[in-house]
Amino acid sequence: MSHEIKERPILFSGAMVRALLDGSKTQTRRPVKDDPGPYWHPVVGLYNPVVIANGGYEAPGPEIYGAADENQGRKCPYGQPGDYLWVRETWAPHPDFPETVRRSVYRADPECEYDVPRWRPSIHMPRWASRILLEIVSVRVERLQDISEADAGAEGALEWARRAEGVKNVPSLMNVGLFSKLWEQTYGPGSWEANPWVWVVEFKRSAS
Repeated sequence: MSHEIKERPILFSGAMVRALLDGSKTQTRRPVKDDPGPYWHPVVGLYNPVVIANGGYEAPGPEIYGAADENQGRKCPYGQPGDYLWVRETWAPHPDFPETVRRSVYRADPECEYDVPRWRPSIHMPRWASRILLEIVSVRVERLQDISEADAGAEGALEWARRAEGVKNVPSLMNVGLFSKLWEQTYGPGSWEANPWVWVVEFKRSAS
């Protein structure tokens, strides 16, 4: 069943923007809002890859895949395969051009040496200023701590540690440990231990 392709904005920190640009980040995990609790048994629906149903002990039918109540159906707010995410990051109008020209500079760029009087927060970035477009490849849900070493690497954990934390020569087998620190930096102390349900969105770079 075909669907209308949509674009949605998504926020990333400077370290994660750099990981997107160098290709080391191909996944993002975001908490499922209104946590459905420990007895939720999510199944990715065949009819709509982003509708999550409580399968229980029986295979859910099409009517459950379309459910919207908190115990049965959840639709991923970031979209489904084939949709696009345009990245919001800290930015500013290019100081060498009038703002009407729509040229931008980005704080995540290590070579950015422009004299910018005021950086604008990522939440206020308009679509035209975004330079990174991501195409969603897959969507699923899982417990946060179920992340594998490979997936923690795909989250850009190693790149974050190198750039944001100044860590060098970190073995890749420590990706999960690094990702847990990144998660707590983003969502606060105790957020890793809480082990929430998360949306796992896999993507690839697309021409913006």
